[in-house]
Amino acid sequence: MAQEQQEGVKSEEQDDLAPKTIDTLEIDLNNELTEEHEEETPDVDYSQLSKEQLVNLLENELAGIRAEAATAAQLKKAEAVARGVRTVLDQIKHKDREAALKTFVEETGGEDGFEYKYDGDTQKIDSLSREIRGLKNAFYQSQEKEKEKNFNVKTALLGRLRALVDEEGTRETDATGLKSSWEEFKKIQEEWKAAGNVASPHNGTLWATYNALIDRYFSNRNIYFELKELDRRRNAELKAELCEKVEELGKSLESRPMTREILNDANHIFEEYKHLGPAPKEDQEKLWQRFKEALDVLYDAQRGQFAEQKKSMQENYEQKLKIYEAIVPFTSYNSGSIKEWNAKTKDIMAFQDQWVALKGIMPREEGKELSKKFWAALKTFFNNKGEFFRQLEAKREQNLDLKNQLCEEAEAVLSTGEDNPSTTQKVIELQKKWKGIGQVPEKFKDTIYDRFKKACDAYFDQKRAKNREVEEEFENNLKLKTDLIERIEAAAKDKDESSLNLLSAFKSEWSSIGFVPKKDMQAIQKRYIAAINTYVSAIGQLSTKEKEQAVLESEVELVRDGESSRNLYRKENDIRRKITQLENDIALWQNNIEFFAKSKTSDRLKAEFERKISNAVSQLNELKHQLTIIQEAI
Repeated sequence: MAQEQQEGVKSEEQDDLAPKTIDTLEIDLNNELTEEHEEETPDVDYSQLSKEQLVNLLENELAGIRAEAATAAQLKKAEAVARGVRTVLDQIKHKDREAALKTFVEETGGEDGFEYKYDGDTQKIDSLSREIRGLKNAFYQSQEKEKEKNFNVKTALLGRLRALVDEEGTRETDATGLKSSWEEFKKIQEEWKAAGNVASPHNGTLWATYNALIDRYFSNRNIYFELKELDRRRNAELKAELCEKVEELGKSLESRPMTREILNDANHIFEEYKHLGPAPKEDQEKLWQRFKEALDVLYDAQRGQFAEQKKSMQENYEQKLKIYEAIVPFTSYNSGSIKEWNAKTKDIMAFQDQWVALKGIMPREEGKELSKKFWAALKTFFNNKGEFFRQLEAKREQNLDLKNQLCEEAEAVLSTGEDNPSTTQKVIELQKKWKGIGQVPEKFKDTIYDRFKKACDAYFDQKRAKNREVEEEFENNLKLKTDLIERIEAAAKDKDESSLNLLSAFKSEWSSIGFVPKKDMQAIQKRYIAAINTYVSAIGQLSTKEKEQAVLESEVELVRDGESSRNLYRKENDIRRKITQLENDIALWQNNIEFFAKSKTSDRLKAEFERKISNAVSQLNELKHQLTIIQEAI
């Protein structure tokens, strides 16, 4: 009997040592789950996001970890996002502060008194990052405290178990004492099972001590071997049930894919299995093999799924590699056209959209390197574009200075109040220069144009106002001259009243009246000359020659009043040239007439030439008359 009990104790020792192998398997499972989760963390270039997008990103992460059921993985991911955003934020803060300082120095001439307050989005990102970091720290501090508490609980349980084992080995117990001892032992087991994990450096030692004390306890309780056997059979039944649960999970894969939830369920069942006591020796290994095979089904499915994921990751990598290779030429692109830069930007943004649309993950190292190169290529393109627009903005600043100068010149012309051909031509030249200058910065585009247009419009409005006054004066002069002509015409009808003195009075009055509108000048002059001729003809005491001389003098005075000496000389030369041309034409036509034979055709030609000669003679006489008037005027 003693030998059987010793063999039973040895069997129990082997059974109770089994959890050590289970712990190792659990660590492997957790490692696989951790690796899977880490591989699912996407690589993001936060420098491509705006402040508003960074705020939204952090708020989403914060909302995910504020829940009571937030896991360590979620906190770790959120903290990694916050750390990545923080790096970009430091760059943004430095850039914003430097820009503000530069503006402050340009405005004040020094850095003294400079204070800078970051905008609302920047402060919001700071606040969210600190809150995420605080939640993560609080979580891990809580975990450490919980583990420390669990360590103290398990240490105390080991003390109770050791005292119970020592008491069992030194005293003789009756049935009541053995029962109370057994109840205390089961209670310790339940409390041990309920206690959570402890820090890994202590976990192995605690379990080894616990299993050793369990072995000692059962060695001291040979008398309760049968009770132990009953407990083992119960453990066997419970382990069989757990095997069935894991097997059901494996069968469920026929109708659904492997998920993290399935592995979590298997892990919870694993926890229950390892906390159960040993089964009968003949069933212990069989149960373990059955449980392990059921777990292997899940692990194999998970590994197969991971193999498919690796294939999918490789495909994603190859597709994204093609996108990266397509944008590499953009990094060296250069142009002097805004339109061309915008067209290229549209093209590269289409490639970025393709990149973002590929949601799958890539192999960790290769994907991380490719993502880094892709976003670096995008950044290079936009840096080059930014440099182009910075240079363009500098040129526009130069154009703004030039247009400011033109505004000042136009305003200076306007301020003189002068209105003459020289100033008008200067304003027109300023307008031509304005058109030749390129664009200015967008924010000054309307104000600088309005300023220049206002000065030019004011000048020409002033000019038009003066011209209206002159036109009104010319219209009044036209009315006066018309009235004078009508009086001359009326006086010519009364031959008894016509005299040279009245003619002189008419001529003096005509000369005293100013200019008339240009469009009416020739007509009113012709009517005036005609009225003078009529009036002179009506003076009875004058001879024909005196009348011609009087008319000629009137015409000379009219020409002298209306033209400058320079214009008179030019007209004299033009009339002489026309006279010479007409005289030559008349001589040629007269010479040609003598050669025409007598026929119906030649008679028509001769008549045509005679008509031309008659018209030319009339023009010649008129030109000679004009020449005489101009010579008298000169």
